[in-house]
Amino acid sequence: MAGDVLVLGSANMDLVVRSSRIPQPGETLLGGTFSTHPGGKGANQATALGRLGSPVRFLGRVGADDFGRELIDQLASSGVDVSTALTDHALASGIAMIVVAADGQNSIVVAPGANGAVSPAQVLATLEERMPKVALAQLEVPLDAIEAMAEALSPETVFILNPAPAAPLSDSLLSRVDILTPNETEAEALTGILPIDDETCRAAALRLLGRDVKAVVITLGGRGCWLQDAEGGHLIPAFRVNPVDTTAAGDAFNGGLAWRVFLGDSLAEACRWASAVGALATTREGAQEAMPTREEVEAFLTQ
Repeated sequence: MAGDVLVLGSANMDLVVRSSRIPQPGETLLGGTFSTHPGGKGANQATALGRLGSPVRFLGRVGADDFGRELIDQLASSGVDVSTALTDHALASGIAMIVVAADGQNSIVVAPGANGAVSPAQVLATLEERMPKVALAQLEVPLDAIEAMAEALSPETVFILNPAPAAPLSDSLLSRVDILTPNETEAEALTGILPIDDETCRAAALRLLGRDVKAVVITLGGRGCWLQDAEGGHLIPAFRVNPVDTTAAGDAFNGGLAWRVFLGDSLAEACRWASAVGALATTREGAQEAMPTREEVEAFLTQ
């Protein structure tokens, strides 16, 4: 199949502390174990695609340090083409400080480091070399780089934007998005509507369609996801699992969605497949280490 999936995004080293619960503001808790895991939304999503067997390139930036080398090695070992990832000798690699509670919920603070140096010039040079069939981006790299991608993509390329973390987005950018994938918090930030039931999910999604987004998929955690496009909207229920760590569930979902869109699935079927990828990722600790293979997802779907 011609083309590939190009993932524009961040690569961070996750510094993870296990705790009984998420601390309140100003509170100090005595935590449990500490570990490091390769992460970052872009690298996580690229890893998910690579583990699923997709042809995928990662477009990003890391520091010239041990974390950076480990991040690139991890992507490559997952089948990701890292030829479009640059090493920055002026900035450190990005890190994410993560607290994971006993119930699997998490709290995250990111220091972008080299991710903040991803530039429109780097994006345009990559697109000039080869145009992808599907492009996937998040908001952990500078917005001008994402806007440059949106402007330069071929009309035949499907552009998926995961608006995380939440940030204001222009109408001109949204009008170039084929599939927008906010979670509840991000949907509220973009629309002023918190999607807590079918009515509010539909209202938030329609408000985004009114800004010329072609399709909206609102991820709702354990409830599933809400799909809205020109043909209507409906809830796609979540798969039931016992979550251990939800750190990269959204990234797993977006990687699975991009893979099935690449294969030509309907958006509803792609969402079902993506939900299975996300559910399986929550049953394991870590971010990239938690991403399932295609065989594991297929076995899960036939249970």
